[in-house]
Amino acid sequence: MTTATICTIGDEILIGQIVDTNSSLIASKLQLIGVKVVRMLSIADNREEIIQKLEAELSSVDIVITTGGLGPTKDDITKDALMELSGSIEYIRNEKQAAIIDRILSSRGLQRLESNLAQALVPDRAEIIPNRFGTAPIMVLRSKKGKGILYSMPGVPFETSNMLPDVLDDISRRFPLESIQHRSIMVYGLAESALSELIAPWEDNLPEGMHLAYLPNPLFGIKLRLSVYGGDRELSEKSLDRETKKISEILGNKIYATSESTLEEALGSILREKGRTLSAAESCTGGEIAHLITTVPGASDYFLGSVTSYAVSVKEKVLGVSHETIEKNGVVSSEVAAEMARGVRALTCSDYAVATTGLASLEPDRFNPGGTVWIGVDGPLGTRTLKRNYQNDRKRNIQRFAATALDFLRLYILEAESFDKQKIKHLC
Repeated sequence: MTTATICTIGDEILIGQIVDTNSSLIASKLQLIGVKVVRMLSIADNREEIIQKLEAELSSVDIVITTGGLGPTKDDITKDALMELSGSIEYIRNEKQAAIIDRILSSRGLQRLESNLAQALVPDRAEIIPNRFGTAPIMVLRSKKGKGILYSMPGVPFETSNMLPDVLDDISRRFPLESIQHRSIMVYGLAESALSELIAPWEDNLPEGMHLAYLPNPLFGIKLRLSVYGGDRELSEKSLDRETKKISEILGNKIYATSESTLEEALGSILREKGRTLSAAESCTGGEIAHLITTVPGASDYFLGSVTSYAVSVKEKVLGVSHETIEKNGVVSSEVAAEMARGVRALTCSDYAVATTGLASLEPDRFNPGGTVWIGVDGPLGTRTLKRNYQNDRKRNIQRFAATALDFLRLYILEAESFDKQKIKHLC
């Protein structure tokens, strides 16, 4: 199987000034064409280190893709390192990239500087893929010592993402690529340890050559990724289908998707399919639920709107939460969550509503420990509430509150829609 290493070059990643999004994007796209990523590295802005580490990788894998270090400033030394690595003798001007540089600068109303044109100078042994979205071209070269091929890409994420298809096309022409098949099974509502124990007999009997990975995340729960490397694509797909069916029978509605998906996408699919509408009332989540829902294209088909009722006065005056309810039970309570959900549903005349009230920080109130959330949902089956407590930092607690609310709502809707529609009374 064709193997690859992905390297970022630059001190800014190592000291945490920039988050590396390029590597995950490149890795995800490489696996789709049948290239297995075996390592990811970050290399400092040091000429000797760049040469040493890239030579080592080119000796052990088929492909090395680097990002970064190709700018017009003096601290960008990657090109000089690649000059030595490839055994090039001189720099030559790539006219296609020079023309692109002129066009980009002209469109921005900028004066052309020698440092800009210098980016069109490339090692004489490098093949060039012109960068249509930036000033630094993609260089393709071999080491004097290694067997692999190196692709040097710019570090700007916009340029990397837009030029990656050209690199993948070039890789596909150069290498005999085998099939890599993945299947994502999205699970919510189980801790990783509990999930592992529950599906252990199934996991222990997976077909030879099929691999399982657990990928937890507070926003989507746990992604179970089944992978088959090599072999016949059609047979692999059938094998993945069989195993997906088996685990679906074990986990039931704990699985919200059997493809790469999010809770908000799964929820939106149900609402759109059933022709239902939704509204939200948020306190502790501060609009996070509405934000997640509206990241899905076409959410206006089913999402009517939300009320971010952070203050008690807004809960009472806009949502109609009783002052007596708050006084008796506290703002963070089952009763307030229920009244918030009923209030926003009545306000918007939606089929379903979800509400949150809680303590995102770890400071307690007189009724609850920090990290507590009460979730309310309202719909044709009446009002239901759910209490959870998460001991994370404020930001992560808000994310988990929102994700838990979406899943609680999803399960409520699935139950409601399974009834005879004639027996369900809708609000409006």
